[in-house]
Amino acid sequence: MPRPFRFGINMFTLDAGASWRQKCRRAEELGYDVLLVPDHLGMPAPFPALIAAAEATERPRVGTFVLNVGFWNPALLAREVATADALTGGRLELGLGTGYVRAEHETAGLPWGSPGERVDHLARTVEELDRLLGDPEHVPQPTQRPRPPLLIGGNGPRMLRLAARRAEIAAFTGGRQAPGGPEGTLELLPAEALAASVERYRSFAADRPEPAELNILVQRVVATDDRRAAARECAALGVGLDEEQALDAPTLLLGTPQQMAEQLRERRERYGFSYITVLDPYLEAFAPVLEELKGE
Repeated sequence: MPRPFRFGINMFTLDAGASWRQKCRRAEELGYDVLLVPDHLGMPAPFPALIAAAEATERPRVGTFVLNVGFWNPALLAREVATADALTGGRLELGLGTGYVRAEHETAGLPWGSPGERVDHLARTVEELDRLLGDPEHVPQPTQRPRPPLLIGGNGPRMLRLAARRAEIAAFTGGRQAPGGPEGTLELLPAEALAASVERYRSFAADRPEPAELNILVQRVVATDDRRAAARECAALGVGLDEEQALDAPTLLLGTPQQMAEQLRERRERYGFSYITVLDPYLEAFAPVLEELKGE
């Protein structure tokens, strides 16, 4: 029996408090299950934005998607997580990643480190969060015990192994560093490469007592009667895929709402992706697809 779908919206544009709350309420009205905020300089600060989102809504959970752990000291992060979970009534989901934009660390005056060092820091952060938040003497205490559900996002072998071992949700970005591009410039993975990442994750997770929820971030939602023309246009943007690959990429949704819903059903069957996240600009465009899949 496939895991039921959940739908998240990754929100990164903040004009004013009133418009932020209005957008959160609109997402709830449309049926989104999780209101998410990323962790980049030049975008809203995650925890205040999520607390405001929870106060403006009743049903959706809220989550970080994902925190750049290079910005965070584990003890201070534990305080933020526990406070946010308490203030949102236990609706918080904690997404963590290593970060991929060197310029942000340089702007913040923080060390960047090698890929291995960044994964090491993430692993240490997860261990410390489990220790601190699981301690009955820790103040403040999170509402969810022993801690909010953990999502880990990434595609490299060490990240997949860490997600398999420690996370309730494994998130696949479906992107990689663009060859020859500035550090932090991503291109999309073709379907076969993403399938290989999922299979690698499954090998690491084979001994889990319960399977994790698998998440995919959809980068573009294009409502159209001509999928091939939309794929051609996506390929022309230089996202690292040709036209045929764009038609099959799990990070792209192209077609009518019914066609896009069927794509998500097929991808749940093929990859196990049941938790679907779309980007802020596609809040309304994805809504008819969500409606097609409600309750499945």
